[in-house]
Amino acid sequence: MIEILSLIGPASVQDLGRVGQYRFGVGTSGAMDDIALRAGNILLGNDENAAGVEIAFAPFKLRFNADAAFALTGADGGAELNGRLLPPWWRACAHAGDILVLKAMSRGARSYLTVAGGIHVPLVLGSRSTQLRGEFGGFHGRALQPGDILPCDRSESPDDAGELGAEPADIALRQRTLASGARRIRVIIAGEYDRYDEAARQLFWHTDWRVTPQSNRYGYRLEGPPVQPIVPIEKRSHGIVPGVIQIPPNGQPIIQLRDAQTSGGYPKFATVVEADLWRIGQAGLGSRLRFEPISHQEALAAQAEVSVYLERLRASVRLQGEL
Repeated sequence: MIEILSLIGPASVQDLGRVGQYRFGVGTSGAMDDIALRAGNILLGNDENAAGVEIAFAPFKLRFNADAAFALTGADGGAELNGRLLPPWWRACAHAGDILVLKAMSRGARSYLTVAGGIHVPLVLGSRSTQLRGEFGGFHGRALQPGDILPCDRSESPDDAGELGAEPADIALRQRTLASGARRIRVIIAGEYDRYDEAARQLFWHTDWRVTPQSNRYGYRLEGPPVQPIVPIEKRSHGIVPGVIQIPPNGQPIIQLRDAQTSGGYPKFATVVEADLWRIGQAGLGSRLRFEPISHQEALAAQAEVSVYLERLRASVRLQGEL
């Protein structure tokens, strides 16, 4: 078991998400950076869908109440185990009573703690993810608080698993850096794209959009010059999924994310490709995003690159286990 000692911002139990429930109006939830969660579980030999803890702000402190192997992936949180600095994207072992501290996130916006066997909270509609809007799943359907004790599915002797690192996704899947410093996010155009003239389209593509403080797991609200349609668009609510970029009447885009509702009426301008959703999850408040339109085939190729990275990590862990 692990006990939450202190934290300053939202942290929650998440797996890869709740699928097959959209027809009931239940969104996916799940890790904002699914690659980081998968990588942590791969390092531990877990099922890749095992639940972990998503940590959005540091400092964050917890205590292991039993011996356990664990991994830290995602943002570099300057982690220390009993004062010993741990590298990012790293598997280590803790004794009962050991204290793990994430001090500050120097790269990225969300860290993931995975433990051998996974965080063992009840399955709700096929997932252990916290649905904050509906207040179900995860640990009592809410964000974690000091004093919470999370059950783990397996305890291990610290001698059962050695330390092991992984190549961080932001290095392995690095994209060219834009001169402005904005993150490059690939998208495909969506349903109402043709309701905007060429000037509005070019404004959208050539703006470095700032992630505002009014952003969270539900969605990222962006700030920049207003993008307006040819004529005002009024639509009935229709289905939306994580990654959809909608533009409300004020012209400031919103990226729908893991805790988004399942329907909405704002026009859809574009959709972030699956291979880049984790990049959104690792973009902190104040970050700047530049969108780039790509084809469906290019989106599939981008996802294939992610699959190759994860398979390379699985192979590396298997090889280490055979040595």
